Amino acid sequence: MRAVITGVGGFVGRHLLRHLQAEGDDVYGIARSSDVEGLEASKLVCIDLFDRAAVERAVRETRPEAVYHLAAQSSPAESLSDPWATICNNLACQFNLLEGLVSAGLKPRVLVVGSSDEYGRVNPEDVPTHENVPLRPATPYAVSKVGQDVMGYQYFAQHALPVVRVRPFNHTGPGHDARFVIPSFARQLAEIEVGLRSPVLRVGDLSVARDFTDVRDMVRAYRLALTLGVPGDVYNLGSGRATRIADMVGELVSLCGVRTETRVDPALLRPADIPRQEANIQKFTALTGWRPSIAWHTTLRDTFEYWRDKVREERLCAS
Repeated sequence: MRAVITGVGGFVGRHLLRHLQAEGDDVYGIARSSDVEGLEASKLVCIDLFDRAAVERAVRETRPEAVYHLAAQSSPAESLSDPWATICNNLACQFNLLEGLVSAGLKPRVLVVGSSDEYGRVNPEDVPTHENVPLRPATPYAVSKVGQDVMGYQYFAQHALPVVRVRPFNHTGPGHDARFVIPSFARQLAEIEVGLRSPVLRVGDLSVARDFTDVRDMVRAYRLALTLGVPGDVYNLGSGRATRIADMVGELVSLCGVRTETRVDPALLRPADIPRQEANIQKFTALTGWRPSIAWHTTLRDTFEYWRDKVREERLCAS
């Protein structure tokens, strides 16, 4: 299958690239030139998705049978500091991509990636959360993801573009950057090990619970969603269980070679934080048979080892 991944230089994009290549797909990656350092791909198209003409040229040249649209500003925290940048980026880039496909007369299967944040603060009786729970976005990032979600449906309804939509819950793993919760803890602990910071792990609200999946399982789900999903439909993706952040912190601290204190940092507390998220994945599992296969302790260990290696390398380069 000839596939295009937008945002191929990002965390999930790099994992998806490796998975599609292992499956024998012919993969083209679209990314900004600043995002492709170290990328193991020979078919790169370096453009800005804000440039509609460049996007249309790219889809005409690659003529994909499958499009995985991953490019987005993905940090809810950053969306709070600059709401319009997130909303404009995430909606305009997807609009240019879908318009480019329509203008080129192409109808590849398209995966539009939303987010569990679209659901916002759900009622207790709606946890685990299924796809028909009302959307109550509580951050600009979540608003942008609702927009991408319904735009995907619009292009299916108006242009018969075979768009499949997914709402992934949290996912992490090796390579995830430290703007996000689990790699933030992993990086801090790695820096504590080598003496770059005092033995204090700074955390936010540890009482919240999240549904986490290993990114390597998530990209398997993306390919199954694109190939087997019903165009126009939407699917939750997740582990189907909620884990307290406190328990994740405890396991990560146990991997660190230095005795460490955990301390709440008020700057890391979010005003709109959601107490508990857990995905109902029955619809997707019934369709594809997919379930996560990587144990959670493996995800934590691999993420910590990634940051342990990266911090040690950075220290060597600086010395």
